[in-house]
Amino acid sequence: MLDLQKNLIAGDWSEGTATIENRNPSDLSDLIGVYAQADASQLASTLLRAKQAQLEWAAYGIERKQAVLMAIGTEMMDRSLELGTLLSREEGKPIAEGKGEVYRAGQFFTYYAAECLRQIGENADSVRDGIEIDVRREPLGIVAVISPWNFPTATASWKIAPALCYGNAVVWKPANITPASAVALTEIIARQDIPKGLFSLVMGAGSSIGQQLIESTEIAAISFTGSVPVGKQIAMAAIQNLTKVQMEMGSKNALVVMDDADLDTAVTVAAGGAFGGSGQKCTASSRLIVHESLHEAFTEKLIATTKAMKVGHAQHEGTQMGPVVSAQQLKENLAYVDLGRSEGAELVCGGAQLDMPHEGYYMSPGVFINTNNDMRINREEMFAPLASIIKVASYDEALAVVNDTNFGLTSGIVTKSLARATHFRRHARTGVVTVNLPTAGTDYHVPFGGRGDSSYGPREQGSSAVEFYTTVKTAYISAGQP
Repeated sequence: MLDLQKNLIAGDWSEGTATIENRNPSDLSDLIGVYAQADASQLASTLLRAKQAQLEWAAYGIERKQAVLMAIGTEMMDRSLELGTLLSREEGKPIAEGKGEVYRAGQFFTYYAAECLRQIGENADSVRDGIEIDVRREPLGIVAVISPWNFPTATASWKIAPALCYGNAVVWKPANITPASAVALTEIIARQDIPKGLFSLVMGAGSSIGQQLIESTEIAAISFTGSVPVGKQIAMAAIQNLTKVQMEMGSKNALVVMDDADLDTAVTVAAGGAFGGSGQKCTASSRLIVHESLHEAFTEKLIATTKAMKVGHAQHEGTQMGPVVSAQQLKENLAYVDLGRSEGAELVCGGAQLDMPHEGYYMSPGVFINTNNDMRINREEMFAPLASIIKVASYDEALAVVNDTNFGLTSGIVTKSLARATHFRRHARTGVVTVNLPTAGTDYHVPFGGRGDSSYGPREQGSSAVEFYTTVKTAYISAGQP
């Protein structure tokens, strides 16, 4: 029998009123663990304790806070293979991707450890004689972190690390699909020199524990990554209490391949951006906008590359793409394959459920051709290893197609022209732009976020995070006569 994995409630590991099983999507016979689900009373007690713990934490010296975050990050990086293997086991991405995610998550903590020491305010002279002004930032209080399953450690870390850095308490509700990674990260944080109850893990369904969390008057801010419909529900609930919100939601990212592009670079960038993580990335390039003069050669080479990708058990050597995360995700992916065909798109490879030696949620990466930007497969986020090729006649048409979307997270261009690359960087209406690189893959020390339906609220990551996790106080000081 596997031990029950508990929640961290008010500083203590606690059972819940229900449990869920966590199974390996690469091999459904592999039961990873059984995980407790928090209830309303536990959430109330953890919020009560977090309120006091936050005041204690805010009073810690900056070097003491820095040491805590540095210890968390260092341990994560040191254990990246172990924890990345666990992540791979429950989420389905290959071990190399899992290890890389955990290591990057550790870097978020070490980055914000340094930021603990760089919290420098401003000063100014008043318009009134004899008065000086001091401007500084202060913590908000209790921050609710609601994170997704596709990057269960990294996305949570880039929210938790700055929240702690700037003096807040954190109540974390991770996705139920990936609880093992959540418990592992929580165990590391809980061992540190922090006040009891400063950090809490409350696993549970979004419709119950998640809803109670976002409706709580004790929550000062909510940082959420997930779907647009859920994000809108959170925003409507948060406004009732005037709770600060930051949301990263859907996307429909485009990669432009121009007539002067290096063909090998274009195909490598497109395949990596579209199929990495089984396409389950908010930055995945599912729209491939290709100039007509390169369309035939690009399509032929992309099909060959896609067919050659090794789909298999996420923890087996040589696997390039693991399974999708769940039965529901696989069902939705296959429904998009049928939808694309019904819209007139031609599926030239992949897009099928696969029979493998281990029972799991496997499908082959797929490529659609003869598509246009009005098709639903080019309007809606599929979160699947599926890419659609859209043929265009000019750069201007390509840019117009890129911007013809309700989303605006990432976009990219493959070109040898500095002029085109510069124009694209300035005119693509997305929060992130890449040139001769996949749309997926961002650094931890710079802002991340999008436009339109992709994002709402201040940017995440880098020094921009201070805008969300703090509030500004302006003080006026009269020294009197000397």
